[in-house]
Amino acid sequence: MEQWEINKKKKEYLRRYRSSKRREKHILEEIQRLRMDKMFPSVVYDDMPHAHDHKDLSDYAVLIDEQIQNLKEERLERAEIYTEIEKKIKEMADDGEQELLRLRYIQGKSFEEVAVEMGYVYGHIIRLHGKALRNIEITEEDWRVEGEAPFKVKLF
Repeated sequence: MEQWEINKKKKEYLRRYRSSKRREKHILEEIQRLRMDKMFPSVVYDDMPHAHDHKDLSDYAVLIDEQIQNLKEERLERAEIYTEIEKKIKEMADDGEQELLRLRYIQGKSFEEVAVEMGYVYGHIIRLHGKALRNIEITEEDWRVEGEAPFKVKLF
């Protein structure tokens, strides 16, 4: 497997934390939408008789409970992902590479923002990022997804 393919897999592994945060945000937004829909149901004011099609409060409660359970599960998964990624980053020898990977993949900052925060020019951050990806020890087993076929070569 080529180095660029290995780096691609490592980036996918590191991006899981931010993806989990986005999923959590979507669940929170859905809970908020459900609550707002219940608090402010749409009303038609046309003086015409309408059949009452109000859903039972228990239906609403079930939907909210399901979303709250989804939120709990997502938060647990995010915490586990964070712990895995942070452990891999802490094992790295270079503090600058550690900081770059945290800023980029945990905090979700752009390369430009990372460069400003670390006090380097953009080009140096790109080179340092490549070096950090080569140096972080993420193995095939770390990024393999259940049900996905294993890679055919040993990476490390």
